[in-house]
Amino acid sequence: MQTVMITGAAGFAGRHVAAEAARQGAALALMSHRRTPDRPGPGQVRFVGADLADPDSLRGVCEGVDVLLHCASRIGGTPQDNHTVNARGTVALVAEAQRAGVSRLVYLSTASVYGRGTYRGALPEQLERRPQSPTSRSRAVAEDAVLTAGGFVLRPYLVYGRGDDWVVPGLTRLLRAVSGGTSSWDARLSVISVAELAALLVGLALAPRERLTTSVYHAALPTPVPASHLLSAVADLAGLAPEPEVSSAEARARLREDREAEYALDMVITDHWFDSTPIWTDLGRTAPGTAQDVHFPRMREWYA
Repeated sequence: MQTVMITGAAGFAGRHVAAEAARQGAALALMSHRRTPDRPGPGQVRFVGADLADPDSLRGVCEGVDVLLHCASRIGGTPQDNHTVNARGTVALVAEAQRAGVSRLVYLSTASVYGRGTYRGALPEQLERRPQSPTSRSRAVAEDAVLTAGGFVLRPYLVYGRGDDWVVPGLTRLLRAVSGGTSSWDARLSVISVAELAALLVGLALAPRERLTTSVYHAALPTPVPASHLLSAVADLAGLAPEPEVSSAEARARLREDREAEYALDMVITDHWFDSTPIWTDLGRTAPGTAQDVHFPRMREWYA
C-alpha cells in the first residue's frame, strides 16, 4: 500500500482527489492549513496541519510518504500572497519531499499559465507559457520546482462539479450581465468535471513510470465543448429565460465595468482547446462520454 500525501485536501479539487485515492486503496496523509479535511473513507488516514506560507511548518510532513499530490494553490489576493504560497511554498514543499525520499511528485497547475490568447488543439510542448496574472506567474514557478525535481504537472482549463465556486458561478454572472442569448458563440473549450480530474491526478500519481510519455499533461475531456452548449447548460441551471441573441462584441459592450463578468467572458469568447489525448492514452482510461451527454445533465445535482 502506497502512502499518498494530498495538499489542499479540504479544497475544491483536493477533497475529490482524496476520495479517489481512498477508493483506489492508498493510505492517505491529508494536508490542510485552515480546516481539517473530511475523512474520505474507512481506510488509513492521517491529517497534517501545515501552511505553505510558513516553510518551517513543512518540516517532516513528507516522512513516510511515497507520492505527493500537490493540489493546494492561492488564487487571488495580493501578488505577494501568491508568490509566498504558490511559488516559495511549493519550492519549500518540493525540497522537503526530496529530503524525505518521496518517489513521485504531481502538481495540479492550470492552463492559465499560457496567458490570454486563442488555443486550438495544441500539446503542452507546442505552447509557450506567458502567465499574465500574479496567480499564474506564481504557479508557473511552482511548476518549475516540481519539474526540476523530476515530477509531473497537470494543466486543466475549466473545471466544474460539486464544490465549484468559480466556473459556473462566474458564467452565471456573465449571462445575467449580458442579458442575451449565446447560441451562436462557437468557441471550443477544454472542460472536465472535478471527479474526472481527480481520477486523472491519482492515475498519474500511481501509474508505472514507463507508461508515462511526458512530464506535462493537459487535463480535459478529449472532445472540446462549444461555448454555446456550456452556457446553455448554465442558463438552464440558473433558471434564466431565453433572451434575444447577442454577439460577443455586444456582450462585451454591455459589461462595461463589471470586471468579474468580463473575465468570465474572456474564458469562453475564443477557442481554449488543449489536446489532452496523451493523459487518457498513457493511463489507459476511456473518457466517460461527452460533457453534454454525461456531465451537463448532472449539473443541477452538483450545484443544487
